[in-house]
Amino acid sequence: MIRAWLVIGLIVVGVFFLAVGTIGMLRLPNVYNRMHATSKPTTLGTAAIFLAGFVQFGPGNEGLTALIGIVFLFLTVPTGAHMIARAAEKIGVLFEGSVTWPDPGAVDRSDRSERTEQSDD
Repeated sequence: MIRAWLVIGLIVVGVFFLAVGTIGMLRLPNVYNRMHATSKPTTLGTAAIFLAGFVQFGPGNEGLTALIGIVFLFLTVPTGAHMIARAAEKIGVLFEGSVTWPDPGAVDRSDRSERTEQSDD
């Protein structure tokens, strides 16, 4: 009985996050916002549904597959989102409003130069 309610709860949480990601994909204005809206909530939603599968089937074959699916999600989704952002920046997709990419020359590199000087000694 408790397992059934836990499975239902995890599926409801998963569907909620997947719906939020879908709405974000449809409503947000540009690739950067859409990328964030699809990567974070869909990862959490899919992980919750995988967890529901693990709770339902136990640590056997199907449950182990669900846990491997969660690990795979947490390893691949951030990498994919990062690559989408890099590709969008390289082809010149602009941010909305006054947001800009950071100026590479404005980053304080003093700690890096100190480490380089120490390694030369």
